[in-house]
Amino acid sequence: MNKIKPFVLSCMMLLAGPAWSELVAVSPSGFIIKNRFETTHSAEAIWAALVNDIDQWWPKDHSWWQGTFSIDAVAGGCFCELSDNRSAEHMRISFVEPHQRLLMTGGLGPLQGMGIYGALNWQIIPLVEGSEVTLTYQVHGYSPQGFEQLAPVVDKVQHQQLSALKHFLQSSTPAAPE
Repeated sequence: MNKIKPFVLSCMMLLAGPAWSELVAVSPSGFIIKNRFETTHSAEAIWAALVNDIDQWWPKDHSWWQGTFSIDAVAGGCFCELSDNRSAEHMRISFVEPHQRLLMTGGLGPLQGMGIYGALNWQIIPLVEGSEVTLTYQVHGYSPQGFEQLAPVVDKVQHQQLSALKHFLQSSTPAAPE
């Protein structure tokens, strides 16, 4: 019985979310956060889930109206949310290397209204068996309160978003790769 508990705990930890989360740097002018997980899925399957299925896994509690999310994965494209006649550009796509890298720029959530800008870098790295997904958000701007309290909150949200992608990959079949 005692051997079962550590095994169950280990399995739960593997499913809980990214294996690694780091607040890389915080300064008076911004911060850098990095979250990562490994999966047995191919880079093509991860890309399909990231780009084609974002509405199925992006946490709706991190939206303006719990609308429909989409990514137009071309330079100048939009990571957008639509709800009836309302729309929001969450970020702008600035770099696309299918199955490897998607770079978005802008401020997510309340950062947008604060005039704080960032680069959200999704990287998919093939491994011997599966892939590694790394999400890095490098943010800069001015906040009268500084970034010491804000950066850990954004890190927690990024962790949740990457965990949602990982859970989606584990529990469903992503749409066909483009």
